[in-house]
Amino acid sequence: MMHLKGPLAERDSWEATGCSIAKAIDLVGTRSAILILREAFYGATRFDQFSRRVGITDAVASARLRELTEAGIFTKVPYREAGQRERFEYQLTDKGRDLFPVVMSLMQWGNDHLQPDGAPLTVTDKEHAPVRVGVVAEPTAVLAPEDVELRVARHTR
Repeated sequence: MMHLKGPLAERDSWEATGCSIAKAIDLVGTRSAILILREAFYGATRFDQFSRRVGITDAVASARLRELTEAGIFTKVPYREAGQRERFEYQLTDKGRDLFPVVMSLMQWGNDHLQPDGAPLTVTDKEHAPVRVGVVAEPTAVLAPEDVELRVARHTR
């Protein structure tokens, strides 16, 4: 377990209000949102790619892409194919690209714990070295949960 320090050490004396995890889950915690992000990292940019590849209805794809765009995870960029009306591509913003380790962590966990016949995909860098997601201390030390401490960084209302 992580080590709670300072006023956090007495767990029953505080509540996790303003929790960053809860806020993140509220935004990207649905199956469709995570799979839309997966597809964006795989290279999808167009509405029909997201709805088809994620296997969701157009209504769900529209709602999720609107929420993710309003939250600043995607930006809409207009395009027009010859003889067609203007449409939009959905491109990840820096805020959206920062979710890459989250999506990769879920994939890694699923590969390790939910795929009894082995991972369906291999994850490597460009030199074909295996890639793992982990919590690291600057610059490169890999940390386990018991190596992590939490302290109050700012006061919440």
